[in-house]
Amino acid sequence: MTTPSRLLLRPGHEVAGRFDGTTRFPLGVDGSLALGPGDLVMPPPVNAHDHGYGIRTLDFGAVDDALEVWIPGMRLRPRTDAYLEALVAFARLARTGVGATMHCHNSLNINRLGDEASAVIRAAGDVGIRLGLSCPLLDFDPWAYGGGPEKLKPLLSDDDWQALLPSIPSYAPIAEQIAAVEAVAAANSNPMVDVQYGPIGPQWCSGAMLEAIAEASALNNRRIHMHLLESPRQRQWLDRRFAQGVVRYLDDIGFLSPRLAVAHGVQLQPAECELLAERGVQLVSNPSANLRLRSGIAPIPLVAEKGPAFAIGLDGSGFDDDQDLWREMRLIYLLHGGRELTRQFTADQIFDAAIHIGAKVVNAPAAQDFVVIDYDALTADCMFDDIDEAEVLLTRMTSAYAKGLFVARREIMRNGRLTSVDFEGARRELREQARGDLPRLRRERQLAGILSTAIRRYYTQS
Repeated sequence: MTTPSRLLLRPGHEVAGRFDGTTRFPLGVDGSLALGPGDLVMPPPVNAHDHGYGIRTLDFGAVDDALEVWIPGMRLRPRTDAYLEALVAFARLARTGVGATMHCHNSLNINRLGDEASAVIRAAGDVGIRLGLSCPLLDFDPWAYGGGPEKLKPLLSDDDWQALLPSIPSYAPIAEQIAAVEAVAAANSNPMVDVQYGPIGPQWCSGAMLEAIAEASALNNRRIHMHLLESPRQRQWLDRRFAQGVVRYLDDIGFLSPRLAVAHGVQLQPAECELLAERGVQLVSNPSANLRLRSGIAPIPLVAEKGPAFAIGLDGSGFDDDQDLWREMRLIYLLHGGRELTRQFTADQIFDAAIHIGAKVVNAPAAQDFVVIDYDALTADCMFDDIDEAEVLLTRMTSAYAKGLFVARREIMRNGRLTSVDFEGARRELREQARGDLPRLRRERQLAGILSTAIRRYYTQS
């Protein structure tokens, strides 16, 4: 386990501290940063699992619901420029003081992956953040676990089935999909971007696909980022599909290793947590998304005690829908505080998860980055100046108090404003592009509703 992150918030440490007077903070060989009285400097938290929604899900009509019923709402995602979509998403994060994010790309068209990935990488470079880029891989059971679209056909009228039939996904061969990821990695020239395999989840991947990814990861030393056991229905189906359990199956095929991070893990059982820990896997917890999509509450106290190492991600579904990772840190801290007289789940573990383990998930050296916080504003009414800084942050910190952000010695945010991109201008342009797609979305909205209704009936009867 790394040094507890709380120590990095103490005065006098190399990468963080609180300053009572105007101080020159070493930025590196290229310069320094002038800090005002009361500023606090620390490594920025890492958003270790997200999807890069420039237009957020509520904005395009995907209202929160149970995960499987909610997924058809993604059909309403507007057709916009991939660069602009990513630019707005990454800029929104950087404005909050986040210097690195895991972006699980949503394209399902292998023919567009190269161009879209290039645009996403360019957007990350223009904003100035570090990026883990998880490239999508899937070939199994769309729409319904245990049989795919055919399972829904009896629950649809003939007209509705015919209307939906053209949108049933088709998948490129496994080797072609993996080769496309390798092509994205080969074309990437940004050292702050780490290209990773992105199997969407074991419920949407054949055994052959999962085995091919495990083999490719070992051969190329490339990381894997995957959703795992998010909803109760995934747990039920995967238990039927894999007699030994999905986590044991993944271990049997060599999928589990320190190169793997899994998101959610809401339905993990104690023995599975221990196995993931033994293999060095990282778990990314997404408490707001799990609550908003009614998946449940992950066993984080057990994870914190026995492993695996865990990070924290927004999954595009923050508590206030504002992509504020500081609030997500507070939610996970309070949600798992327990009921005993002595707290077992500590602030140290939260900051370790948000900084060090998050950096591992995106394959980034977080120690080279830092965020400047207006600590005086956070504590303006405090009568004592010796309150633990970590407790102050976990009680009050929001993006509003993030003043500056440096990533790889580059200043990308100053006094709450980005230095290299016009966030509001990009946001307006993206919104106009999205609204230009409204005629198609109005037609698609009806089909999404029909599909969601059939999926709800399917799982109700299963």
